Amino acid sequence: MARLLLGVSGGIAAYKAVELVRLAMRAGHAVRVIQTPAAQRFVGAATFEGITGAPVLTGEFERDPARGAYPGEPAPDHDPISHLELVRRCDAYVIAPASANTLAKLAAGLADNLLASAALASTAPLVVAPAMNNAMYEHPATRANLALLRERGAVVVDPETGPLASKGEWGVGRLAEPAAILTAVEQVLRAPEGYAPRSLDGLRVLVTAGGTREPIDSVRYVGNRSSGRMGFAVAEEAAARGADVTVIAANVALPRSEGVTYEDAETAAQLEQAARRRFQDADVLVMAAAVADFRPPQAAAEKLSKSGRDALELVLEPTADVLAALSAERRPDQILVGFAAEHGEGGVERARGKLERKGLDAVVVNDISRDDIGFDAAENEVTIVTADGEHTLPKAPKPEVARAIVDMVETLRHERRPA
Repeated sequence: MARLLLGVSGGIAAYKAVELVRLAMRAGHAVRVIQTPAAQRFVGAATFEGITGAPVLTGEFERDPARGAYPGEPAPDHDPISHLELVRRCDAYVIAPASANTLAKLAAGLADNLLASAALASTAPLVVAPAMNNAMYEHPATRANLALLRERGAVVVDPETGPLASKGEWGVGRLAEPAAILTAVEQVLRAPEGYAPRSLDGLRVLVTAGGTREPIDSVRYVGNRSSGRMGFAVAEEAAARGADVTVIAANVALPRSEGVTYEDAETAAQLEQAARRRFQDADVLVMAAAVADFRPPQAAAEKLSKSGRDALELVLEPTADVLAALSAERRPDQILVGFAAEHGEGGVERARGKLERKGLDAVVVNDISRDDIGFDAAENEVTIVTADGEHTLPKAPKPEVARAIVDMVETLRHERRPA
């Protein structure tokens, strides 16, 4: 867990800082917030205090009831200069949004408010996410200020191009998405000179993703529409929390992330072989791949010709149940998560049967009868089934669903630890 100090300056994009805090806390980080007076005209301190569970500071002479401690930490037994204590303890100082005025102050070394004073006093990595009108962002003064901050070692999360605050305005200056800002922060934390412990440090996670293809001949195959998005999202989320992650990718054409190990497989048999090789060393298995249930007994060596055929009959044999086989070999301390692509009503009940029959810790079930979620879609809506009950997640982007799945893995690990 890292201690993140978030500075929020004035601007309409301040509302996105709320989501940044929420994502950081879900990733296991402790967050304290400093706001400028202008920022409070857009988002009140009570919002950040409610999410973080810690006081928000706006002035240098304001007493901190937490005495500079971060959530989950004991407060010092003395009453330190509160903002200096916040800075001393933080692992990274993040300013998002950073207005043009704030960037100018940081570049000039001014200290006329708490946010800027904290930046001068901080020796932790500085991550800055600018947000402003496109003309302000493209002004030579702003560009020079950003260049100077980069020279001094600050990490700048560049703004996006898109709709701006004023109606009809379009251009560069839109605050980067909170998930992208958090990714930049965690990359800083992973650097040797800026490392901070994370919730899954040292855990070995094995993920299968994509869909297998069972060859009919040298060209054709029996397959499915799984893109691998869900499995890749789970892998990236686990890696962001410090896990050592390996993905067995079955025919996945998605970009691959640094910090994750990938091994390719095409058929169910190849995926089974790869999973068996790596399973014994894993602490967690997340079986997100759609593995074919049937395959042709033998593929033709050449392409089958249509010429002279009125029909082509295929005989299919069952493939091995990879997840059941691995579950039979599991250690007591391993956690196994399966996926169930169910069609229509009764899916949760069938997933519970799978949970019990295969000896799993959880099953993630989604309804593939809907064309807006599941296979090859950017969003998903799932129910996580465990021995203790069921938890339904509303429709959300797959990275958001991945966070909930990894949260569930962390809960299962915590429950399994000896008292």
